[in-house]
Amino acid sequence: MQNIKLYRHALSGHSHRAELALSLMGIRAALVDVDLAAGEHKRAGFLAKNPLGQVPVLEDGDLVIADSNAILVYLANRYDTNGQWYPDDPRDAAAVQRILSLAAGPLASGPAAARLVNVFGASLDHGHAIDAAHRLLTVLDEHLASRSWFVGHRPTIADIAMYSYIAHAPEGDVDLNGYPNILGWLARMRSLPGFVPMQASAVGLAA
Repeated sequence: MQNIKLYRHALSGHSHRAELALSLMGIRAALVDVDLAAGEHKRAGFLAKNPLGQVPVLEDGDLVIADSNAILVYLANRYDTNGQWYPDDPRDAAAVQRILSLAAGPLASGPAAARLVNVFGASLDHGHAIDAAHRLLTVLDEHLASRSWFVGHRPTIADIAMYSYIAHAPEGDVDLNGYPNILGWLARMRSLPGFVPMQASAVGLAA
């Protein structure tokens, strides 16, 4: 019997990334909300799970995994018996890793950072984050011009890693209307069996 818990926050794109992976892979898990506003993530109980004090954290029995991308890799390797979500072909695996790096870098400093300003009041350079978001989205839109998914011919954890913050980029005043290939990809993601949306915030262009 699976004993999986995901410690998350409903407005965290990193948390949604892990929640979406669980749902798309058909893995049952208990969702445990962490009260960020009350500082629960900085208390001893949570810091014992992740010393960085960040969500999400996955518990699978005695195993504790922090970092959303690490969670994606673990879930795919542990539970995806078909090898769809993290392909073992060396070229495709490298391509997935490249997208995961974009998710941890330019996506985090672009669309995610712009959203942080509007949703959480983060003290970041909003204009710089918006500009960075559009630079990334231009590259990604071109990448998706000749393909349906980021890697290969079916969705992988690369798509899961990119979805949440791109889908909610308008909350950070990042307009997606100029990126038709990204909009098509978002629609394909939402049509996947097991898809679960992230809670929306009525801020920015999404207001």
